[in-house]
Amino acid sequence: MRRDLADIRLADRVFAPHYAAAVSRIVISPTDLRQAPETDSPVVAELPIGTAFEVLEFIAGRAWGRAPAFDLVGYVDTRALSWPTT
Repeated sequence: MRRDLADIRLADRVFAPHYAAAVSRIVISPTDLRQAPETDSPVVAELPIGTAFEVLEFIAGRAWGRAPAFDLVGYVDTRALSWPTT
């Protein structure tokens, strides 16, 4: 959980200065879900290929969001996520 940003779906239950709509992505290479954006921060979970990830913020090569299958939030490397094709 972050104090500055929350999923818009929680607006009726959680107060935050900013809300964001989740952007769905799929993990395309195994990646760590980390507690903070730094690459040496504690690992919350290991996300295997095929795991859904709901991104709420992209910043400096990291994505903050939620892994619904694990019911956890954290940061992942954006290179491990799928991107829409045109």
